[in-house]
Amino acid sequence: MPFKALGKFGKGRRPSVVPEAFLPEVKPVYDMVMNEIRKRASVRKYSDIGVANSLVSQVLEAARWAPSEGDAQPWEFVVVRDPTLKAHIVETAYQQNWMLQAPVFIIACTNMRIAKAMYGERGEKLYGVQATAAAIENVLLAAEALALGTCWVGAFSEPHLSVLLHLPEWIRPAAIITLGWPAERPAPSEPHKLDDIVHYELYGETPLHRRIVKEKASPF
Repeated sequence: MPFKALGKFGKGRRPSVVPEAFLPEVKPVYDMVMNEIRKRASVRKYSDIGVANSLVSQVLEAARWAPSEGDAQPWEFVVVRDPTLKAHIVETAYQQNWMLQAPVFIIACTNMRIAKAMYGERGEKLYGVQATAAAIENVLLAAEALALGTCWVGAFSEPHLSVLLHLPEWIRPAAIITLGWPAERPAPSEPHKLDDIVHYELYGETPLHRRIVKEKASPF
């Protein structure tokens, strides 16, 4: 953007703000969604009860509705139940043996041909990864809503997993998702405070930074 255009920032008419009090009908929905987000945690202990195919389909249905650049939808999924194949997958994941407790593995993959087709190198290296990550998060939240447990596993050997699952060269495995009924519900990790991670207009302009500057400028 030309520097001259930067001078126009803030000079236009600011949009009106809808007060929260005007939106009582959406607050219950927001609370319900946030409840699922806040209570979700990575499950690494599962019961020996199986997960019906219909439930697996429901969590994957959520993945289908994830956002993607240009609506490319470059994600694909491999569902694995076979115990022998699961054991080999765990070997590619550096012997994370707790994974074997989960009755279902879902391997989320990015179709690099689709990701690259519309946006070239940027699509291949960024947009495809972003879209698949969004689809994975939808899987985790849908599973949480169904009282299922999941864990997003990213530590594995891509080449070994690709060979094991017969993935063609344009299909890149992005994550192994363990899925099952949790034997325990771990407490969610404490997220960073908004003041520590949110910047306004420019990087570095956080509420925390503004508070520190104000305190240093104060004579008292």
